[in-house]
Amino acid sequence: MSVRQKVIMMLEFTKLHKNFQRFFRVVPALTEELVNEAYRVRHSVYCEDLKWEAVREDGFETDEYDNQSMHCLLQSVQTNEFVGCIRMVHGNPSDLSAPLPFQIACEKTLDPGIPDPELQQRRAIAEVSRLAVIGKYRRRPDEKDRAVKISESDYGTIHRPRFPYIPVGLYMGMLEMSRRAGIDTLYILTEPSLAGHFCKLGGKLNPIGGAIEHRGTRAPYQMKISEVLKGMNMLMRPLNKVIVRDIELAYKEAEERSGKPIIFARDFMPAAVPGR
Repeated sequence: MSVRQKVIMMLEFTKLHKNFQRFFRVVPALTEELVNEAYRVRHSVYCEDLKWEAVREDGFETDEYDNQSMHCLLQSVQTNEFVGCIRMVHGNPSDLSAPLPFQIACEKTLDPGIPDPELQQRRAIAEVSRLAVIGKYRRRPDEKDRAVKISESDYGTIHRPRFPYIPVGLYMGMLEMSRRAGIDTLYILTEPSLAGHFCKLGGKLNPIGGAIEHRGTRAPYQMKISEVLKGMNMLMRPLNKVIVRDIELAYKEAEERSGKPIIFARDFMPAAVPGR
């Protein structure tokens, strides 16, 4: 790529935040109704499209970790439909030494000392999981068996640049929700190729163990929130500011309704996932 081409693409990428605002908004799921929307997106992807989980009569895909999780949604500005979701699993409040999902799946491949016991006791760790994008926003031949995917084609060409707004927007939303909750370290079990693309954008995902077979090849990674925010690509910062502002407004409105600060899932959710 020539210098001129690089300049053109860089200029195009300076508009990321404006283009994002035209099409999407990040919505932290701070009400029971919004959490149910996340369950519906997951059911559409994991149960109906990919058939990784059994179809359920209520149309909600949930598991035992949802009672200790916070959720984030991505909404279409034009249609108001929710097109994607992601969740952050906190430690079990009744047993902080209890393993997170990735610890169970990667028990035999994790590096020694993962996760940090001190951070675990301080409730400063969490796991990001259940990233999903509804079918019509990922209808490409190589995505039929995946909940989400990023490839070089998502960035387009020099003549027609593109950007993977949906997964990046969801990860940025969850990053801000994690920061607000006092989380120091996030863990994620994901495809190595997906992790590589986030690293290119300044994600700083550090491998912490060997890969496993879990609906495809997955490997565990660690993300230090302070490092990600400090090392974020300059072109990504305006987009991150837009997402942070949306989340701050949503938290403010939710806290005004509840009359108390919202930090963890239990601060706004019922004691148990209703009807599950």
